[in-house]
Amino acid sequence: MADRDHAAFSSFISEEAVFISGGKPVRGKAAITADWKKFYASPRPPFSWKPDLVEVLPSGTLAYSTGPVANPDGKIFARFNSIWRLEAPGVWRVVFDSGSDVCNCPKP
Repeated sequence: MADRDHAAFSSFISEEAVFISGGKPVRGKAAITADWKKFYASPRPPFSWKPDLVEVLPSGTLAYSTGPVANPDGKIFARFNSIWRLEAPGVWRVVFDSGSDVCNCPKP
């Protein structure tokens, strides 16, 4: 996202991936990359993300990543959750992705 490289983003999406966007599934690499094209239209990224937790199964073929999503000013507004699968020829690709809003609730 920071490099504004939609093709690079697309290369990490599995052909059979499902992204949950706004509570609705977007199925398949073609539909997902078409849906995400809007996020690459402007020179400034509309958001950024980075993992703060990654776990890989002992088999080394499935992984989970999660972390904060921030607006251009750095304010965290969501968390992403991605399931990755090791696909041939040894490339990690996202098979499931979803996000959740971060509560801006007052601390008790």
